[in-house]
Amino acid sequence: MDFLRSLFANKAFLAGLGGWAVAQVAKTIIYAIINKKFELERFVGAGGMPSCHSSMVCGLATATGMIYGGGSIEFAIALCFAIIVMYDAMNVRMETGRQGKILNDMIEIFQNMGKNISPEERLKELVGHTPLQVLIGALTGVIVAVIIVRFL
Repeated sequence: MDFLRSLFANKAFLAGLGGWAVAQVAKTIIYAIINKKFELERFVGAGGMPSCHSSMVCGLATATGMIYGGGSIEFAIALCFAIIVMYDAMNVRMETGRQGKILNDMIEIFQNMGKNISPEERLKELVGHTPLQVLIGALTGVIVAVIIVRFL
C-alpha cells in the first residue's frame, strides 16, 4: 500500500497521467463534435487530436525538469523518452495508418470482385498523429504539468 501511496504522491507521475487524461477527454470531445457522434472507443483508441502519448510524455518530462532541474539525469531520461515517443507517433505509427488505409482499400476491391473477406479483417487506420496533433498534445502535457507541480 505504501508503494501506491508514494506513486500517487509523485508529481512527475501525476503530471504524465494528468496530461494523458486531459488529452483523452479532449480527443473524445473533439471527435464527437467533428463527426457528430460519440464513440467511447475514442477515449482509449490511438490517433486523433490531441496526441495523448505526446501529452503524457511531455507532462512527465516537464514535471521532471521542474522538480529535478534541467541538468539532472532524470530530466535527460524523460526528455529523450518524450522525443522518441513523439517521433514514433508522427512517423512510424502514422505510416502504419497509411498502410492500413491502402490495405483496407485493397480488401474492398477484392470484396467487390467476389472474394470472401470478412469486414473484421480490416485494419485500423487511425493509429498515428500529424505534427499538429503531436504539438497540441505536447502543449497540453506541459500546461498540465505546470499546474500540477506549481499548485498541487
